[in-house]
Amino acid sequence: MMLKRLAITFFVLALLIAGYFAVVLNWSYSTGERAGVIQKLSDKGWVCKTWEGELVQAPFPGSPTVEKFPFTVRDATVAAEITKLMGRRVAVSYEEKVGLPTSCFGETRHYITKVIASTDITLPPGMVIQAAPTEAIIQPSPPPSPAK
Repeated sequence: MMLKRLAITFFVLALLIAGYFAVVLNWSYSTGERAGVIQKLSDKGWVCKTWEGELVQAPFPGSPTVEKFPFTVRDATVAAEITKLMGRRVAVSYEEKVGLPTSCFGETRHYITKVIASTDITLPPGMVIQAAPTEAIIQPSPPPSPAK
C-alpha cells in the first residue's frame, strides 16, 4: 500500500514539473524586435547545447557607450541564418522567457525566433555615416621629354 502511494506521489510530482516546463517554454513574458549587427555567435554547453550570441546596437548622439543585446537561439535553422548574416546589419525578433530554472535552456532570457537582413538605415537628426573612400585611379605620368 505504501509503495503504491509513493509511486502515485512521484507520478503527480513528475506531471507537475513537466506541466511547469511546458507552460514556461511555450509562454512568453514579452516579445519584440531589435536591430543592429551580430557581433558573435557560439554553440555552447556541456550537455545542453544552445547558440549564444550578441547583437551590437548602434549608438545615438549623446549615448556614452554601445548597447549590447545578449541572446540565445534554440533553433538550428535560425542559428544558420544568423551565421550567414554575421557582421551585417540585421533585425531580429525575440521572445523573452521568464522562469526557466537552469542554464540548460540558454544563458539569457531572450530567445531569437527570426532574423532578417536590414538594408534600411534610419538615422536620427545630426547623425552621419561617412561613405568608404573610393580608390583613386593612378595613371603613370608620361616620361619626361629629352632635354634639348
